[in-house]
This record gives sequence, C-alpha cells and structure tokens, in this order.
Amino acid sequence: MQLPDAETLCAALAEQMRPHVPRDTAMVGIHTGGAWLAERLHRLLDLEPPLGTLNIAFYRDDYARIGLHPQLKPSAIPFDVAGRKLVIVDDVLYTGRTIRAALNELFDYGRPARVDLAVLVDRGERELPICARHCALTLPQPLAAGQHLRLVRDDTGRLALRLVEK
Repeated sequence: MQLPDAETLCAALAEQMRPHVPRDTAMVGIHTGGAWLAERLHRLLDLEPPLGTLNIAFYRDDYARIGLHPQLKPSAIPFDVAGRKLVIVDDVLYTGRTIRAALNELFDYGRPARVDLAVLVDRGERELPICARHCALTLPQPLAAGQHLRLVRDDTGRLALRLVEK
C-alpha cells in the first residue's frame, strides 16, 4: 500500500478546519501521534488557548491487558475545559476506543460546550459510534489483519506515516 505524505495531509487538514475552528477554540492532542499533530495544527491555525495533551492510558478498556507504556507523559490541560469549544486531535481513527477513552478523561476536567474530533487518517472498521468532524484522508479499504498505521516524527519534526505489522 502506497502511503500518502503526512506533511501534505496535515496541511490539508488545517485548511479544512480553518473555516470551522475559531481562534478561541482549545485543542487537545492524544499522546503520542495525536499530540504531534495537534502541535502542528495549533500553530497552523494560530489558536489562542494553550495546547493541551491527553494520556488516555488509564481510561482504555484494554488497560489490564496492555498495561502502561513507560514513555507516556501525563495529561496536561492548561486551560479551563468547562464551557469551552474543544477539538480532540488524534493521528489515526480506528475502532473508536481511543476517542471514547479521551472523552472520558476530558470530562474529568469539566464539561465542554462542544467537542469535535480531528484526525489525519480514518482507517474505518469502527467498533463504537464515533466519527471525525475533520479528517484529511479516509482509507478506501481496510488494512490487512495485523497491520496498523502509525504516525512517526523524525529529529527535525517532520511527520510521516508508517505501516506496522503487529
């Protein structure tokens, strides 16, 4: 499978979001790829509130099975969530379980006025009724069993998509 350029997708996602995301909208990226993407989108959209990040590890429904990844940073939301318009950002939308976990954690911080979802790639195969309001690319067909799409970042900050066998 030929993977598209993540930098091009990121620019397209920012342009898609621009008319729908006012400058006072808060943005929260999910560790790790979603946080990298959120950093870029936050800068491209010139948003006013500081950028937040979520570590949803404790909110995952498979936490007992996979455990806590040792390199994950704690969540950091440096603004009041209550009554605010928010965009959750993740790199790849798959089953919807990561987003469910992110919503659970986010609501522990307060009740936002609105929550939208922005993703770089929607790979389909949802297990929960969750969809992205903003999406740069929807895969036309499911990935093979055991394949995962991962966003990576090099030392210069350049983003790329990789197909990973699990």
